[in-house]
Amino acid sequence: MDATVTPPWAYTLHLPHDPRAPRIARATLRAVLTTYSLDELVPAAELLAGELLSNAHYHTAGPYALRLRSASPEGIRVSVWDSDLRIPSGFAAGRTPEPRPPATAEGGRGLHLVRACADSWGAYTVGTAHAGKLVWAETSGR
Repeated sequence: MDATVTPPWAYTLHLPHDPRAPRIARATLRAVLTTYSLDELVPAAELLAGELLSNAHYHTAGPYALRLRSASPEGIRVSVWDSDLRIPSGFAAGRTPEPRPPATAEGGRGLHLVRACADSWGAYTVGTAHAGKLVWAETSGR
């Protein structure tokens, strides 16, 4: 019997700096995962994408992009590119994350949620035509 190999795949959605963009990106994520029969990953991937996209929208003034790709036969990598070169605390190698915000704070929990729900995460700067950073998280839905 021959082994079945699932080919790797990737999908990128470029988004304008518009408050509707994260919602459109989450809908696109659901459609892409359904296409690849990865429906069970939708809840975790949507949470990860939503937090990363919201962070990009809130902290930058320009466009950003959502990138989805297969990370393993049963997992995906959700990445968000934006034009800000600053790596969020806790996503850069060797940096200690900022403490959780107080319970009464209105924000500041998004990247803590990503780190709590992802199997792995990270970020790095990019410096070509699309200079900025890429923040990513992987999930296998476990």
